[in-house]
Amino acid sequence: MATCPSLPPDPSKVSEAPAIRQHGALAPVSGVEPARPAKRHRFRSFLGLVGPGIITGAANDDPTAIGTYAKCGASFGFALLWMMPATFPMMAATVYLCSKIGMVTGQGIAGVIRSHYSRWLLYPVVAALVVANVLEAGADISAIAAALRLVLPIPVIGITVGITVIVLLIQVWGSYDLIQKIFRWLALALFSYVAAAFLAHPHLSEVLSHTFRPAIQFHSSYLAMMVAIIGTTLSPYLFFWQAGLEIEESTSLGHPRSPHHAGASNHELRSAALDVSIGMLFSSLISYFIVLGTAATLFKAGEKQVETAAQAAQALRPVAGDAATWLFAAGVIGVGILAVPVLTTGAAYALAETFEWKTGLNHTPEHAKEFYAVIALATCVALAIGFSGINPINALFWAGLIMGLLAPPIMLVIMLITNNRRVMGSQANGIGVNVLGWGTTVAISGATFGLLWSWLIP
Repeated sequence: MATCPSLPPDPSKVSEAPAIRQHGALAPVSGVEPARPAKRHRFRSFLGLVGPGIITGAANDDPTAIGTYAKCGASFGFALLWMMPATFPMMAATVYLCSKIGMVTGQGIAGVIRSHYSRWLLYPVVAALVVANVLEAGADISAIAAALRLVLPIPVIGITVGITVIVLLIQVWGSYDLIQKIFRWLALALFSYVAAAFLAHPHLSEVLSHTFRPAIQFHSSYLAMMVAIIGTTLSPYLFFWQAGLEIEESTSLGHPRSPHHAGASNHELRSAALDVSIGMLFSSLISYFIVLGTAATLFKAGEKQVETAAQAAQALRPVAGDAATWLFAAGVIGVGILAVPVLTTGAAYALAETFEWKTGLNHTPEHAKEFYAVIALATCVALAIGFSGINPINALFWAGLIMGLLAPPIMLVIMLITNNRRVMGSQANGIGVNVLGWGTTVAISGATFGLLWSWLIP
C-alpha cells in the first residue's frame, strides 16, 4: 500500500501527544515514527538473550499447568513423556502466528477481529476470555498460597496479598523494562523443576525409551490425559498475551507499532520466530521435567492421587525429601507470581482493543485509564476468588472448560487472519507455516472435544 511522505511534526502539538514509558522515562509519541535506536545486543547476557517468548513460555507453565503435569507423572509414570517434545512444534507455530499478527498489523487479536470481522464473533470471545483468565488467575493465587504454606510455618494470607499488590503496583507504575526484567527473573524459578527431577535419580534408559518410543495406551484415562496436556500447552490466554506483548516490545525499543505504523520485515519475523521457539522450548523442557520428576518419585511410590501443584509438592516430601518439596514449591510460587499478571493483562489487552481504549504497559496510567482499571479490577477479583473458599479445583475446571471451548474457534480465527492478504499483506502465511498451523488447529479441536467427552463420560 502506498504511503504519503511524512511531514515534520508541529512543535506546538508534540506536547499533547500521549506519554509512553520507554526505558523508565516518559517520551511523547507524535504521528511520526521516531528514529530507531542502535540495534540492541540481545546476546550480551542470559536475560537479554530472548524477548517476549521466554515470558510467554514461562507463563504457559503456570501453577494450574504444573498441577496437570504433576498429575500426569504421578498417574502414568514415564508413559507420557513423549507428549512434551510432540507438542513443542504446535506451541511454537501457534505463538509465532500470534506474534506475527501483532507485528504486522500493529494490533492484538481482539483489535484485528474488531477491524476485519463480525462483532458477533468478537464480543462472546472476549467475554469468555476475560472470565476464564480471571478464574485461572484466582486458581493460581490459591496455588501460590498453598505452596507458601509448605515452606513458611506462618499464616500466609497476608504475604500472598502483599505479593499480589506489589506485582500490581509494578504493573501500573513501573517502567516496561522493569516489568520485563522482573518477569524474566521469575521465569528462572522454573529451573527448580529440573533440579527436583535430578534429585529423583530416574533411570536414564527408561526415561529415554519413553521419550523417543511412545507406547500409546488406548483406554479412556490415558487418552483423557493426552488431550488435557494439549489443552494445557495451547491455552487461548497465551494467544492474546503474545500479540499484545510484541507491540509492547517494539514500543520499548523505540519504534512503536500501530495500525497506522504497522508492518514487519522478513528479518523481524525471523527474529520473532527464533524468540518464540526459544520460549516454547523452555516451556516444553520445564513441563518435561515436571512429569519426569513426579513419575520418578510419586508414581514409583504409588502416590497417584495428585490434583494440584501444592499436593504434588507436599507428596514429594516423604518420597524425595525436603529439598525436592521446597524446589517444587518455589517453582509454583515464582511462576504463579508471573502468571497472574499475564492473565490479568491479557484480559486488559482484549477488552481495551474491543472498545478502542488506549492500551499497553508502555502507557502511563494517566493516558490509559481504562486499560489499567481492567488490570486492577481483574487482579482484585482473582484475589477474592483465591481466598473466597471456592474450591480451586472447581475454579480450574470452569476456567479449563471455557478455555477449551474457546481454543478451536480462536485458532481458526488466527489461521484465517494470518492467511488474509487484506490484513497481512505480503506477510500472509506460506505453505510450511500453514501446514503446522492447520495441523495444530485440528489437534486443538480434537483435544477440546476429547477433553469435553472425558468430562461428560468419565
